[in-house]
Amino acid sequence: MFDTSIASSTIAAIATAVVPQQGSVGIVRVSGREAIAIARRLFYAPGKQAWESHRILYGYIRHPQTQQLVDEALLLIMQAPRSYTREDVAEFHCHGGIMAVQQVLQLCLEEGAKLAQPGEFTLRAFLNGRLDLTQAESIADLVGARSPQAAQTALAGIQGKLAHPIRQLRAKCLDVLAEIEARIDFEEDLPPLDEALVQAELAQIGVEVSKILATAHQGELLRTGLKVAIVGRPNVGKSSLLNAWSRSDRAIVTDLPGTTRDVVESQLVVGGIPIQVLDTAGIRATEDRVEKMGVERSLASARAADLVLFTIDAAAGWTQADEEIYLQVKHRPLILVINKIDLAAVETVNYPTEIGQVVTTAAACDRGIDALEQAILTKVRSGKVDSADLDLAINQRQAAALIRAQTCLVQVREAIEQQLPLDFWTIDLRGAIQALGEITGEEVTESVLDRIFSQFCIGK
Repeated sequence: MFDTSIASSTIAAIATAVVPQQGSVGIVRVSGREAIAIARRLFYAPGKQAWESHRILYGYIRHPQTQQLVDEALLLIMQAPRSYTREDVAEFHCHGGIMAVQQVLQLCLEEGAKLAQPGEFTLRAFLNGRLDLTQAESIADLVGARSPQAAQTALAGIQGKLAHPIRQLRAKCLDVLAEIEARIDFEEDLPPLDEALVQAELAQIGVEVSKILATAHQGELLRTGLKVAIVGRPNVGKSSLLNAWSRSDRAIVTDLPGTTRDVVESQLVVGGIPIQVLDTAGIRATEDRVEKMGVERSLASARAADLVLFTIDAAAGWTQADEEIYLQVKHRPLILVINKIDLAAVETVNYPTEIGQVVTTAAACDRGIDALEQAILTKVRSGKVDSADLDLAINQRQAAALIRAQTCLVQVREAIEQQLPLDFWTIDLRGAIQALGEITGEEVTESVLDRIFSQFCIGK
């Protein structure tokens, strides 16, 4: 578990991805009181280069005892408080790959630095007041962003667009609490409390909390994406649909039923939402052991998917086999895809009228893909998600805190309506203030910090 005291130790870690025979630059980051001293012992800068903050030095990294050359590199010094952690920071910009950065990191550890824990650089930035908790989480979101929109939302969080309204709501709650406590302590010296005004203020705070809370679904979509399974009987064009959609030949396409034996995945972005598309094996009764395993995996994928694209053949129409598959997937969010409309008129297909969304495609001719994407976005927005609003997109931890705050605000209003003593009002109001403070970090426990920063990569 993290020690939340401002650590006196100096930490070091590789701050870039280490991939064999790839990457032109690798960075080893050192932060803490001894960072610059360690850099001076390891780095030789020829000539009269000035060791100044925010200046890049060119030179060589050497073993301090043997003077053996380790790498030709650049060194960036950032003195506190003008650094990511608000501590002294030294960054060795080495050649990429594995050996150079690992050797430099090992030298830093031998010189007294400790290996950083996951997220410890950002944890120190938070503890030193450079970031609040929403900004720290947004940094992790930016690193893991899977679409331009997800990156934009993360950048908005780093700029404080989530923290600012949360702080305003918390400040309003504190103002109300101050008014109530003043009446408790100085009841005879102050005019009576305007209960209707307090109710109105709490109601308005509750409305603002609900608005922010409504972005939770959007945030989840942007971070984790949507899992979409293409399901149907063999030879209805599922693999052709995947290939046309992804504009690649990810899946093998033949006229023989049962060609796809396993789940084929493709990563796409639709309307700013990352989508994992699963092309599943055709579902039918079979004695082929391998194909039977594929069918079982198809049904498992359909059950686990956020959305099912149930695909049928327009030329064959709605068959008994389609009906049997539909009964197994109808409980999932579903879009009916009538494929091969280049071979038959869609009006000839008598599908169940209870199916709400229907899209027609001719995957082999690359027709209907845009309509399919729009249908998916419509399905997403039916869950009250507006993917165009990129300013706010809270995560699960923040949503849980907002729900607690919302509950506390409701309980305060109920206490007022029931004419309970003022002390009862303050109990739940303090609960709302604490919950809002947990979002930005004004109110935070060591276990919460441990859970948040342990999900970061080492070096960030």
